[in-house]
Amino acid sequence: MSVLTVYFSRKGQNYWSGSIVDLKKGNTQIAAEMVQKAVGGDIFEICTVKEYAKEYRACCAEAAQELREKARPQLKDLPDSLDKYDVIFVGYPNWCGTMPMAVFSFLEKFDLTGKKIAPFCSNEGSGMGVSERDLKEVCRGAEVVKGLSIRGSRTAESEGEITAWARSVL
Repeated sequence: MSVLTVYFSRKGQNYWSGSIVDLKKGNTQIAAEMVQKAVGGDIFEICTVKEYAKEYRACCAEAAQELREKARPQLKDLPDSLDKYDVIFVGYPNWCGTMPMAVFSFLEKFDLTGKKIAPFCSNEGSGMGVSERDLKEVCRGAEVVKGLSIRGSRTAESEGEITAWARSVL
C-alpha cells in the first residue's frame, strides 16, 4: 500500500489558545510530519504562488474573500501524478469552516477515484467544520474516511492520538 501525506500549513502569526502568536512551524505541518512518521510514505506541502498576508487578521480576510469567490489559488508545484498512491492523508487548518482554497486547488487537479482520503484538520475549537462534506464533493469516486480534528495549540502533545488515528486508517 502506497501512502502520501499532503498538507497546507501556515507558519508565522496564528491564533493560539486565545492569543495571536508567531509560529516557526505551522501546526498542520507538525501534524503532517507526525502522520508520515507513523505510516511512512511520501509527504508533499501545498504552497501557493501568492503568499498570504503575514498579519493574522489580514490573512483571515484573504481566506474569507477566497471562500466567497470560490477562488482556486495558483500553486507553486504539483506532483506529476497521484496514481501510485492508495491512501492520501490530507492536512489543513480550518479556514472559514472548511479547507483553505489552496487545498481545493490541489485536489481538483487529480482523479482520486478509488483512493482512500483521510483528512486531518488543525483548529482552535472549530473542529473539521464542513471540510469532510467538501472533501466528498471534490474527491468524487474516493472513499473519504472520518477525519481527525487537532487542537492547534496542542499539536505538539498530540503525537499519540495522531499516530493511532493514522495507523487506524491503513
